[in-house]
Amino acid sequence: MGESRVMIAGGGIAGLSLALTLHQIGVKATVFESVEELRPLGVGINLQPNAVRELYDMGIGTGELDKVGVPALEWALVGLNGNDIYAEPRGLEAGYNWPQYAVHRGRFHMALYHALVERAGAESVVLGARVTGYENNADGGVTAIVERADGRVERESGTLLIGADGIHSAIRAQMHPDQPPIHWGGAVMWRGTTRAKPIRTGSSFVGLGTHRQRMVIYPISHVGADGMADINWIAEVTYDDPDARDSGWFRPVEIDAFVHHFDGWSWDWLDVPELIRGADIAYENPMIDRDPIPTWRDGAVALMGDAAHAMYPTGSNGASQAIVDARVMGAKMLAHGVSAEALAAYDDTLCGPVSELILRNRGAGPFGLLNLVDERCGGEFEDIDAVISAEERAAFMAGYKAAAGFAIEKLNSAPRTIAEGATVTG
Repeated sequence: MGESRVMIAGGGIAGLSLALTLHQIGVKATVFESVEELRPLGVGINLQPNAVRELYDMGIGTGELDKVGVPALEWALVGLNGNDIYAEPRGLEAGYNWPQYAVHRGRFHMALYHALVERAGAESVVLGARVTGYENNADGGVTAIVERADGRVERESGTLLIGADGIHSAIRAQMHPDQPPIHWGGAVMWRGTTRAKPIRTGSSFVGLGTHRQRMVIYPISHVGADGMADINWIAEVTYDDPDARDSGWFRPVEIDAFVHHFDGWSWDWLDVPELIRGADIAYENPMIDRDPIPTWRDGAVALMGDAAHAMYPTGSNGASQAIVDARVMGAKMLAHGVSAEALAAYDDTLCGPVSELILRNRGAGPFGLLNLVDERCGGEFEDIDAVISAEERAAFMAGYKAAAGFAIEKLNSAPRTIAEGATVTG
């Protein structure tokens, strides 16, 4: 490996997953993160079986994941009158070789950080350092322009630079200066967590409502002695005129500002207004993504995670895809060395298919079933088979799983992305 070093712009889930992967295969990596202190921020996210498989292979197992979340047992869509549209088991219950996990994003993020520091040393993460740009060098390497918290600007040299710096990526902005602005289609999300009794299986992911107005509800902790768990919820409303609405990014908001949208959403198994009002705090943010770009690579520089493919959370696979990005990039370095050729192979493998997934999620992803039911009966029904057949529902979901990379037969039979014990040096 010699003096090879990979510089990673961004210490989120994508960047830390890549740093852990590179440490596993014997490649030196340095993560540059803009914040001066990492804290467990955010609410719930889902880790699909394809991502959990990769976490297990990088040494993040059940013990660590059970501390930050809970295995999901069911995924269900429910109509406006509380009747099931579609339900299926998830993870091990569905026959996958790996579970699906619903986790607290911040606690999971910190678990990755602590694992990296323990394995690679505290010097592997440089805090208070934001990569603002780059230069591809004549010798094939790359220089990162790094702005420190105190205003100093430094130049760091390395073999490769990976932009894992999120939806507002400075690396992507330089790579694609003519990219369109962030895309917002008019949907606003209010997010929070409430200590409450889990519904259905006790670990169910439930989507409830229609395309224009819906709730997503799932636990992100194990049930305590009191029978309660931390329940993550997302309340969504789509506005007809996006320009008439302020789309400020992830800010705290009073619950009374939005809970009225869900008046009357109460059944014997769930009281939505009560669930929302049980939260200590709620956050508002628009449902946004970015248009796909033709390539994630420029010489010795590549994008990953939200910097490459920020997508609507309708498929619950943004974080999962970031983890898969890291593992595929590591596999390409095993095949091609720590080189621009490895980045080209990574780009060829993922950019096209994941770009299609961005657009599929923009079209509501698996929640598209709610749209179909809404179009056919207004979201209320007694017999779902009279609205949309079981075969049509199953085919719709199978198509999404295949596009998102977690079709069960293909995933279970796939070889490890990175062979056990493999390193770049041999």
